[in-house]
Amino acid sequence: MFNIFLILLNKIAYLKRKTQILQKPVDPMGAIIGLALIVAWFVCLYYFLDWQVNYWSLWTILAIYLQTHLYTGLFITAHDAMHGSVSKNKKVNALLGRVTAILFAFNSYDRLIVKHHQHHKHVASDHDPDYHASGHFWKWYWSFLKSYITLKQMILVTVTLQLLRIFFPLENIILFWVLPSILSTFQLFYFGTYLPHKDVDHNQNKHRSGSLRKNHVWAFLSCYFFGYHFEHHDAPGVPWWRLWQIKEPENEALPGITIKEEPSAL
Repeated sequence: MFNIFLILLNKIAYLKRKTQILQKPVDPMGAIIGLALIVAWFVCLYYFLDWQVNYWSLWTILAIYLQTHLYTGLFITAHDAMHGSVSKNKKVNALLGRVTAILFAFNSYDRLIVKHHQHHKHVASDHDPDYHASGHFWKWYWSFLKSYITLKQMILVTVTLQLLRIFFPLENIILFWVLPSILSTFQLFYFGTYLPHKDVDHNQNKHRSGSLRKNHVWAFLSCYFFGYHFEHHDAPGVPWWRLWQIKEPENEALPGITIKEEPSAL
């Protein structure tokens, strides 16, 4: 009985905190953070494309991770724009969403936004474009890639690669432009789709989503707090850089604990 009372108090505190955070303005910080990620990605890419590569150096591995993380940041910014949480100015929000989507391997923002809202509306179901009923990691990942990669993108990437070869060594282009973009899709898929949605039978909550355990450092380094996935589905209007503020232990996908609630649209 006492445990139920504590859970109820935590739930009330969570709802209050969520409401307060949703009421906070995202301007101008959302646009500033989005622009900062774009600039950081460009500066680091330019530096690494002309860098003397040492395959045996730890710095090379760290540089690849940094570029991968920044690539993921571009997509996360586009993702926040899909929820209108980069800026309440619709033109600024859409502009940053489109720019970051294009920089992430020439993705179409307009195509992404349709698919992403389908995902929120039909989480972990046959109508969810991000879901694969088999639960098999590699089959799911392949389906995920096929759902988002188009022939037009492949052509644009190929043409851009050939243009970059005029100015920079091919090995640098592969290591710091091509490879990070591929690793980033893996990062986004693993932490933002596979982990939170693979245990549908276990995640019988209203969003059919699990969540990483509360560890803000790991949550940021792994995928910009996107692993706090129940919280994202519960408050899609909260930008990634505030998502940690509504993280609560009771929303974790803990073994043996099932929260049964009625399904919701978002």
